[in-house]
Amino acid sequence: MQEPNQSFVTEFILLGFSLSPRTTPLLFSAFLMIYLLIILGNGLIAILICLDSHLHTPMYFFIGILSMLDLGYTTTTVPQMLAHLASEKKTIPFTSCVAQMYIFLVLGITESWLFAIMSIDRYVAICHPLRYKVIMSPWLCGVMVIFCGLWGVTSALVYTVFAMHLPYCGPNRINHFFCEVPAVLKLACADTSVNDRVDFILGFSVILIPLSLILVIYFNIFIAILKIRSAQGQLKAFSTCASHITVVTMFSVLAMVMYMKPGSKSSPDEDKKLALFYNVISAFLNPIIYSLQNKDVKRAVLRVTGWGRSPQGVRP
Repeated sequence: MQEPNQSFVTEFILLGFSLSPRTTPLLFSAFLMIYLLIILGNGLIAILICLDSHLHTPMYFFIGILSMLDLGYTTTTVPQMLAHLASEKKTIPFTSCVAQMYIFLVLGITESWLFAIMSIDRYVAICHPLRYKVIMSPWLCGVMVIFCGLWGVTSALVYTVFAMHLPYCGPNRINHFFCEVPAVLKLACADTSVNDRVDFILGFSVILIPLSLILVIYFNIFIAILKIRSAQGQLKAFSTCASHITVVTMFSVLAMVMYMKPGSKSSPDEDKKLALFYNVISAFLNPIIYSLQNKDVKRAVLRVTGWGRSPQGVRP
């Protein structure tokens, strides 16, 4: 039975990072610069893929979706974090906290499954190159992306409903820089063991199953690569997978550690570092990993900007 004097919080306070007054401006400048580079890098990739017909392939279609997801979930958290670093007011209304939690989960879970879809694309490209365009048709690519989005919407709804149906009657200080499920659950005025079990079970469907699928697919890819006779051919085939493996490792492993461990065993400082890495740093590194050594992207930049055109009357 609810106590007669029990009250429920209408807003939360995000404690963010424990910093000295001298350190705060430096951290604000660093995160602002990283966020602007995230917008620039991911936005540039998405625009290039839309404008350059040479990049209208399944692989770049998925990379474009990944860039939009990275832009989305960093924008869900980073601007608010910057605002709290710049001012003394660090509150967030209860409804805004719920919305932030849900949107972040939708985009993150969708991205987790997108990585699995991207590994399927690499498997078809390497193991069935002659049938690649037939198998990975635009219709199939669209259906797979819709599947990822629907899975994200549904799973995030379950996460959010189970987290926010609990009573929150104080304290209202979240030891995090945004409303992430594990941090919010620590403030619940009720037993959260059921939530821990639900989060662990959902972790299988949103993290472990996609990650297991990726491992199985890449095992088969590596077997196929080893059958290639030339060392140059093996290196070329492996290079098309290296960037995807790197991005998956950064994102999935850290998200698994965050969401599948019991809340009682989590450390606020460690959780903030993990969240910062897979939320901000991975979104910052993804465009670099996918485009720094990518000749197709470099050529697309030259074609779209016109820098690669030769002057009239002069042969290249």
